[in-house]
Amino acid sequence: MRKAELRRQMLQRRRELPDEEVQLRSQRIAELFFKHFPLKPGQTVHVFLPIIKNKEINTWPIIQQLRLEHPEVRVAVPVTDVVQHVLTHYELTEEAVLIENAWGIPEPQDAQIIHAKEVDVVLLPLLAFDKAGHRVGYGKGFYDRFLADCRPDVLKIGLSLEPPVESIADANEFDVPLDYVITPQLVWSEKP
Repeated sequence: MRKAELRRQMLQRRRELPDEEVQLRSQRIAELFFKHFPLKPGQTVHVFLPIIKNKEINTWPIIQQLRLEHPEVRVAVPVTDVVQHVLTHYELTEEAVLIENAWGIPEPQDAQIIHAKEVDVVLLPLLAFDKAGHRVGYGKGFYDRFLADCRPDVLKIGLSLEPPVESIADANEFDVPLDYVITPQLVWSEKP
């Protein structure tokens, strides 16, 4: 299936999910993240902040658990430049003031910048993914550009409310494949 069709189908499926189901699946994804991905002091974890009205995976349970159980791990979040189509990354502290942008994404104000090369683990939003690790997002390419700026050893973990599709027909060389995807049921990897 092609990206545009997958995007349309998955957005429709997400709209039909009850809020309680999104929260339940989000919590299960958080549990699997901490169970399968041990963190080290000094690491930086990049987490997207959810657009709750769009029924995105709620990443706040991950952020809260990072703060409680891993205070030595830095949390970075993106701020979107809709003109340049790039993300800038800022440290998310408990004191951060968050303001929603035009798309409803909470973004920190006046926070410390974190460069892409400083990031060790990226938790990526997605609408769909295939068994080769390709992802379908909202189609603007923000995360592909961000991942191209990261170190080659950055751990790329997609978070998905749904299981993988067989194949994304129009994946291309600019699509950065994921290392893992966490669904509510399992941690997926193309690697053996």
